[in-house]
Amino acid sequence: MLITPGKLLAEINSPQDLKKLDQVQLVQLCDELRHFIIDNVSVYGGHFGASLGVVELTVALHYVFNTPTDQLVWDVGHQAYGHKILTGRRESFHTNRMYKGISGFPKRSESEYDTFGVGHSSTSVSAALGMAAASKYLGLEDKQHVAIIGDGALTGGMAFEGLNHAGVSDTNLLIILNDNCMSIDPNVGALKDYLTDITTSKTYNRLKDDVWNLLGKLSHFGKNAQEIVSKLENGIKSTLLSQSNLFESLNLRYFGPVDGHDVDHLVAVLRDLKDIKGPKILHCVTVKGKGYGPAENGNATTWHAPGTFDKISGEIHKKVHETPQAPKYQDVFGNTLVELAKQNDKIIGITPAMPSGSSMNIMMKEMPNRAFDVGIAEQHAVTFSAGLATQGLIPFCNIYSSFMQRAYDQVIHDVCIQNLPVIFCLDRAGFAGADGPTHHGAYDIAFFRCIPNMVVSAPMNEQELRNLMFTAQLPRSEGAFSIRYPRGQGVMPNWRTPFEKIEIGKGRKIKEGEDLAILTFGHIGNYVVEACQRLSKQGINPAHYDLRFAKPLDAELLHEVFSSFKKVITVEDGCIQGGVGSAVLEFMAEHNYQAEVRILGIPDEIIEHGEQLDLHRECGFDPDGIITAVKTMYAQTVNVKS
Repeated sequence: MLITPGKLLAEINSPQDLKKLDQVQLVQLCDELRHFIIDNVSVYGGHFGASLGVVELTVALHYVFNTPTDQLVWDVGHQAYGHKILTGRRESFHTNRMYKGISGFPKRSESEYDTFGVGHSSTSVSAALGMAAASKYLGLEDKQHVAIIGDGALTGGMAFEGLNHAGVSDTNLLIILNDNCMSIDPNVGALKDYLTDITTSKTYNRLKDDVWNLLGKLSHFGKNAQEIVSKLENGIKSTLLSQSNLFESLNLRYFGPVDGHDVDHLVAVLRDLKDIKGPKILHCVTVKGKGYGPAENGNATTWHAPGTFDKISGEIHKKVHETPQAPKYQDVFGNTLVELAKQNDKIIGITPAMPSGSSMNIMMKEMPNRAFDVGIAEQHAVTFSAGLATQGLIPFCNIYSSFMQRAYDQVIHDVCIQNLPVIFCLDRAGFAGADGPTHHGAYDIAFFRCIPNMVVSAPMNEQELRNLMFTAQLPRSEGAFSIRYPRGQGVMPNWRTPFEKIEIGKGRKIKEGEDLAILTFGHIGNYVVEACQRLSKQGINPAHYDLRFAKPLDAELLHEVFSSFKKVITVEDGCIQGGVGSAVLEFMAEHNYQAEVRILGIPDEIIEHGEQLDLHRECGFDPDGIITAVKTMYAQTVNVKS
């Protein structure tokens, strides 16, 4: 079902078409754009509240600036749906986040208007500053560069690194702070309080209005304008004293706050700022979910990405299952952590701004003094956890696999070199689905396996996750302990099992077999269970082993495998290079075994977005792919025997 756009929106296939409108028509266009997003997301799903909150800002930016020559850089990209629709992707927007469809985030290979690929937060200022520095170097003095960053993304340390550099760069850079007091969950920390203060300070804003009125009339002052502006700004700084502006202290001219939903005023403001050289910041106050009552007035976290819903009633569609369903791994983690924390008062929970996504919110609600949301700050989360561990506490640091990439140095330097017992719970390991390559957890097995003082584990089901968490918090000689698990549901509706200690580095045999052995790591082993059941009906009987640990490997199990089988398949939902299959090959070479080994996993290429099963099928390790691999190797075995 294709969604019909409004009259004005139907005629806009590029920002050049947008510029043909009279400014008085922009309010109607914003209304049409907002309803087009609502109509599409309600039917097809996707991110929601963030894009509704920047409709007016998106229209104003493309109306004022000469995109794509002028560069717009969207932070994270959750809010870029309006941008995509206005830049030639309206007719394909219904394929958003679908397999082989357009990406849910800005993507350079998709459009010349997507100047920088995003998906993780806090990168926009640095990227836009790099573009601005390049333009300065190339003598393109009139080229504009705009970074649009939310107050949630501003909690990331990289954003402050960019701001610090921007203030001394003398580049043509405009930073737009989209302030809605939200990321995915409500924002936390001192910065949130500061932005609230600055938006409510009548003294500060009255004085800033004086600067704004002056800057809007620069041409009236000729060559003395700079001196007059400098005097007025210095006067404000000396008057405010304790209310000094964070951004101005970094040498960034600050303007605002302004109403981010007044498109006429935004157009006027952006036109003025376009003529002001040097680095500057515009503070826009917006409402996440603006224009759709249930999202605007309801739970903003729920409406960040609600799935499909009835746009009239606001009722979010939920799948109805006839049989009991297994819980999501994240919920098993959240509930198990609370259960363990009640038994062990040294356990502390840490998450970098994903309490609902990781289910750390369960502990935050029940034990608020023992669970920390540190904001979008993965590096800080890891080193903060290390600090807790030095004092004898047991930190469970829960970070999505792809976000852990941002804290790799801290894992090595602050945790593993010091052999500290930090427990890393890596949610969204393997393919993350519709969020695509920026969110796929493809590399954690490889990049953790090579670090000393690190245990690398993965559960095949909910019971195994509980037991690994239980094992990790027991006194032990090993340092860091990582547990990876996928996005989505497990396989055990009745998952609340008694805790059992697992011997670290010990795998298990799932089934006996002959001629061929399959070694699996993590949840993907359930595909092999299904494949083996189907193969048995065809008279093919491979053995199946669940490794549980990629590091340390179960040497006894592998000796059994290579002593009994000359053909082995390994299956993992991580990158092939450096992963579990590589570890098995290393073991085989070290012990001089001769066997044919085939590795099924994520190949050495960027895999795009889509449903997890579609991506597994594309890479050849869905149940059908596993069956094909087994049959191919089994046929060779039969031929050799005959």
